[in-house]
Amino acid sequence: MDGHVLIVEDEQRLRDIIRDYFTAHGADCDLARDGAEALELLRENDYDAILLDVLMPNLDGFAVCRAVREHSGVPILFLTALGGEEDVLRGYALGADDYVTKPFSLAVLLAKTGALIRRSRGGPGTETLTCGAITLEPGRRALGLSLTLTPPLAAGEVTVDGRAVELPPREYELLLCLMRHQGQVLSRSQLLDRVWGIDFEGGDRAVDGRIKALRAALGPAGKQIKTVFKAGYKLEEG
Repeated sequence: MDGHVLIVEDEQRLRDIIRDYFTAHGADCDLARDGAEALELLRENDYDAILLDVLMPNLDGFAVCRAVREHSGVPILFLTALGGEEDVLRGYALGADDYVTKPFSLAVLLAKTGALIRRSRGGPGTETLTCGAITLEPGRRALGLSLTLTPPLAAGEVTVDGRAVELPPREYELLLCLMRHQGQVLSRSQLLDRVWGIDFEGGDRAVDGRIKALRAALGPAGKQIKTVFKAGYKLEEG
């Protein structure tokens, strides 16, 4: 498997076992003992995938996932002993791409990670979404956490009439949600749950500000995002 993978696991033996197995199959791996160390590595490096333990000292996996998703669309796969439905749903709501419960098969873990990397790079099976002048094609971008003032970009490509449009991660996820449900009215609450996550503590009006920014970034095509009075928003072809 070709890829640069960050393994975040507080148990050294398991951390080393995963690294050795992935390295033997062609991956380049970095290791982090806890969430704080993981964020430091993410500021310095780009990764193709993150394997992220949930229960860790200093900063748990949920907090790391939330921080990463503010800047990056890098694939995240949770490694955890928490297999309850509530914990799994929380992980997905925060932006995780997959979930593996301990104990797990190393072969399955490698296969899942490889599949996530292929999809993030825009390999076979990646969806391309089109609505009117807007085309969205998931794919790999520079995914490291930036400490500069330059806004981070989303892990996908958006074009309007063939012109590339650079979107921050939140606007990208919002557009992706609208594209996948084009023609359907989505309430602010639905958009908050699907884009911000079920544990977001802000109000519904957070959506309005992001919609305004998204419309501006899309230029004339921003008019395709319609406001439905007292209902929410929907994306139309024209």
